[in-house]
Amino acid sequence: MTTPESDLAAGGSGAGGADAGRDRAAPARPGWWVDAAALLSFALLAFWVTARFWVHSEAGVRDNLSDQAQFEWMMAHGARVVTEFAYPFASNRMNVPDSVNLMANTSVLSISLPMTPITLLFGPRVAFLVFLTGGMFATATAWYFVLSRVLIGSRAPAWLGAAFCAFAPAMVSHANAHPNIVSQFVVPLIIWRALRLAEPGRWLRNGVLLGLLIVWQAFINLEILLMTAIGTGVLVAALALGRPDLRRGARSFLAGLAVAAAVAAVLLAYPLYAQFFGSGAYQGLSRLIRGYRTDLASFVAFSRESVAGDPRANARLAKNPTEENAFFGWPLVVLVAALVWWLRRNVVVLGLAALGLLFAVLSLGREVRFDGRDTGVPAPWAVLENLPILHSVVPTRWALAITPIIGVLLALGAERARTLARQHPAARPQIRLATVTALAMALLPILPTPLPSTRLDPTPDFVTSGAWRPYVSGGRSVVTLPLPDSDYADPLRWSAETRLEMPLARGYFLGPDTRPRAPEGRIALFTAPPRPTSSFFGTIRRTGAVPPITPQSRVAAVDDLRYWRAGAVILGPHEHEDALRRGMTELTGIQPVRTGGVWLWDVRPLTADRPR
Repeated sequence: MTTPESDLAAGGSGAGGADAGRDRAAPARPGWWVDAAALLSFALLAFWVTARFWVHSEAGVRDNLSDQAQFEWMMAHGARVVTEFAYPFASNRMNVPDSVNLMANTSVLSISLPMTPITLLFGPRVAFLVFLTGGMFATATAWYFVLSRVLIGSRAPAWLGAAFCAFAPAMVSHANAHPNIVSQFVVPLIIWRALRLAEPGRWLRNGVLLGLLIVWQAFINLEILLMTAIGTGVLVAALALGRPDLRRGARSFLAGLAVAAAVAAVLLAYPLYAQFFGSGAYQGLSRLIRGYRTDLASFVAFSRESVAGDPRANARLAKNPTEENAFFGWPLVVLVAALVWWLRRNVVVLGLAALGLLFAVLSLGREVRFDGRDTGVPAPWAVLENLPILHSVVPTRWALAITPIIGVLLALGAERARTLARQHPAARPQIRLATVTALAMALLPILPTPLPSTRLDPTPDFVTSGAWRPYVSGGRSVVTLPLPDSDYADPLRWSAETRLEMPLARGYFLGPDTRPRAPEGRIALFTAPPRPTSSFFGTIRRTGAVPPITPQSRVAAVDDLRYWRAGAVILGPHEHEDALRRGMTELTGIQPVRTGGVWLWDVRPLTADRPR
């Protein structure tokens, strides 16, 4: 029986595709050791990228410490849901007295819940590293399975495509503390099950399986799910156009698709309601974040985490090291263009190429930027960015979706070269030499290097010993100096080590801007709306200087401490420790004590009259 996935490589109308389909069925299956070697190589690559974090127990992600702290906190939240039956979609353990809408943040419940034993036994940092490293390994493994067993049928081309899908420059860039983005192992499974929907007589089972996979991915990352839905739709449309005989399965496909939509809608209805309409919901990202776009010159540049990368040159092409989504390097761009031309009779290849161009254009944002300079040329995203759902997409991440497209194209090209070598024994050495040379020239410069690390300050003994507990009784919180936000999130890591038993004022999360004069309505901020005291200490953190202290600022400090239900204020190691200590002492008139590696202000006398 012919199925859409078995005809992917033969999706064109040319004879080459038909020959590839016949030849793929001819050779005997290689032994299990080939699969084992492939999986071992993926594991070694994943550990190579994250090696510095495993070798040094005090090492953290140098270029994104804040997101690492946030994900450690999320892993602790998942464990708390399992062990204490805490509400999964929001939490009051951060941003006291308000809560945090975790569905509107990267709560990664699909991962944090099943990883509870690791979090409890080894701590949130190890759980984060397992998530990060295992996510890349699982992504490569899933792509290898789908490519070798379903889409291509050959293991060597499948290995090539899978390795690129998991360890391409964009993926390694996001490995800087974005485990939810590098964990794309559900994506190939969604594609596989979507293609299976046309299988006669099994629309119900296939629809249920696809619906469950959609739900699984929704609790890892919704941006990736949106891109997967668009990409799968284009793939299915290309197959329908290129293989008219497959249209006989349209009824089964549509029935299965309806079942998948129903399953996903039922299971996601309440979580999505909580995300978009619950407490702490917001209406799109700020204009600044929506301005994160792909520089046109970055497509032919090399990522800073690649062998040929240059961090100094990349500074003008990307906002930060974590968003190098389109750094493929000019040799790979040339190779992909040549592959598309070579395989142009395959309608699936043409569909993938068109999809890649679409994602590339969308990633340019509202205005084309080239080599670090605005060109003044408007881009299509300008008319789309304010639409519902799309207003929460970071434009440059559309380029991230090009990575699996290139991975599949590389696998298809390698399989076609393999077929030609079998069909023309006399020219086999030349074909293999040309294939290896082309791949080496395109891929060797973008091989990943280990991610850079930095030393994490140890969690103060005051936190690890539980000495904070008397200060949080009665619903009080701990206020840290500086207060946590996107630039300083160490307190989230501390709270995670207490299994979130230590509640924090403010935090690092996406929440609505509820200020009366907010310029764009309830857009997202990377913390709670500023208060006088949080702004005061934010200034000290940035400048090292204590702003002028007036009677009004002292009154505001007491009001803010009461608002936060503060029981204690603590100051851990910080480059501006003296200025922060002097600022809090002068604001409150309370002399701190040194205990457990922190400066401690017992502010319960100031906040005692706060109703609780």
